[in-house]
Amino acid sequence: MYRINYCARLITRVLAPIHSFTCLDADAIYRAARGIEWPRFFQPDQTFAVFAATAGSTVPHSQYAALKLKDAVVDQFRREFGRRPDVDSKQPDLWINLHIAGNRATISIDTSGGSLHRRGYRSHSVTAPMQETVAAAMVRLSGWNGPTPLTDPMCGSGTLVIEAAMHYCRIPAAYLRESFGFQHLPDFDARLWQTVEGDAHQNIRKLPKGLISASDCDGQAVSATRANCKLVSHTRKINALRKDFREIERVENQTVLCNPPYGIRMQGPDRLEDFYRQFGDFLKQRCKGSQAFIYFGNREMIKHIGLKPSWKKPLKNGGLD
Repeated sequence: MYRINYCARLITRVLAPIHSFTCLDADAIYRAARGIEWPRFFQPDQTFAVFAATAGSTVPHSQYAALKLKDAVVDQFRREFGRRPDVDSKQPDLWINLHIAGNRATISIDTSGGSLHRRGYRSHSVTAPMQETVAAAMVRLSGWNGPTPLTDPMCGSGTLVIEAAMHYCRIPAAYLRESFGFQHLPDFDARLWQTVEGDAHQNIRKLPKGLISASDCDGQAVSATRANCKLVSHTRKINALRKDFREIERVENQTVLCNPPYGIRMQGPDRLEDFYRQFGDFLKQRCKGSQAFIYFGNREMIKHIGLKPSWKKPLKNGGLD
């Protein structure tokens, strides 16, 4: 019996809205931002950055919207302190987010301090890598947590197997992150954070040898997987081999989790259709008793695999459905 599941997208940034308003033009942004008491969140000797997104707005573009908010912030500090905080677009103490949809705008504080999908373990990558949060969603949707071995026969840079290992070992997603946005806020309790961090570390368990394996026909991909596995505790036990899935004799009574090529790394529809037919044959003939959870970046290829899915779930990865 075969189960193929098309596995979503997780929240990649935690925002704390502090003001929502009607935004008919750029001046409305300046007025709204001037009305916020910014010293409640940071001081003149700290840094900040503004990130804006506009959709269906009369404001010309997101950069101009961000500039108007930035001007309001520094003008308020100049008026109250005679000096202004500096802008640091890479690692600011305070991340301010502006989102405009139509004529409605929201100003928020980013308590994450940058996108949470960047785990910090992907030092090496390949073409068209899967976003970490999408890989984590696939692992959760599969329901896998260790009762059967898990394998990815098209591992790329190893994102899926590393996320699976982190899930099994109970390693926090931001385990390698050096700082968060909330750590720079005035009400941050360092002692409480040390307690929370300590509890999370004590909850981590080891990965049994042989529980998770990975393979790929591309030697560069396997090298990337091995390098990335070295950066996270316990994931060094993931066995990564250079091998085409067509060379694998059997994967029985296991969980198969993978993100096959969908056109970016393979040129031509005929080659892609044939590839999926062969992959379907591999699942039918060599993966008896296993469950397969497959991410399809190209919906047209689903039919060529030759197996009926037990369920489908929508996911987005880098703008692809």
